[in-house]
Amino acid sequence: MENGAAQPVIVAIDGPSGTGKSSTSKAVAARLGLSYLDTGAQYRAITWWMVNNGIDIEDPTAIAAVAGKPEIVSGTDPAAPTITVDGTDVSAPIRTPEVTAKVSAVSAVPEVRARITELQRSLAASAPRGIVVEGRDIGTTVLPDAGLKIFLTASPEARAARRSGELKGADVHSTREALIRRDAADSSRKTSPLAKADDAVEVDTTELTLTQVIECVVTLVEEKRAAK
Repeated sequence: MENGAAQPVIVAIDGPSGTGKSSTSKAVAARLGLSYLDTGAQYRAITWWMVNNGIDIEDPTAIAAVAGKPEIVSGTDPAAPTITVDGTDVSAPIRTPEVTAKVSAVSAVPEVRARITELQRSLAASAPRGIVVEGRDIGTTVLPDAGLKIFLTASPEARAARRSGELKGADVHSTREALIRRDAADSSRKTSPLAKADDAVEVDTTELTLTQVIECVVTLVEEKRAAK
């Protein structure tokens, strides 16, 4: 393949948490020399800002009123993705249980989704070689014209086991309950629910190792590029 001859490829990877989305997306972007965007981190970042600024998370009107205030900047290097809010590195604080518990409520507010979606689209449009964007509504709402859409799934048990592994010593049962609650909230929200696009390739990761999932997605991207 000639340098510069390849069209930028946009890969949307959606699915619920615990399916291996982040690890897969980062590894695929790194392998193929693409940018990488974790859209969940952006929703966590705006949630962190709301919590930090004492905004009432139960009040969608209060959230909507300040949705435009925080400046959220995402670094898209898959080897070292970064996220800052008003210049502060928030990559650690956005992963706390407090933020995790509140992110669905904040993400459901249409003004928040409009703001973050706009950010996501501009990052995707400006990625020089293309980008892997992972989230929950990328193939359906954010980038409906993405060249390749992938929807990762896995059984609730497998997802809870992976999540509690990540959360160091978390109890699998309570993790499973929390995952199911968050998915239910995100799948039933009115604005851009978690859903599989009609033209997405579904990959069930329950029985696959991370390496197998990465290989599968890399192959799908390479086939897509070859078909252009």
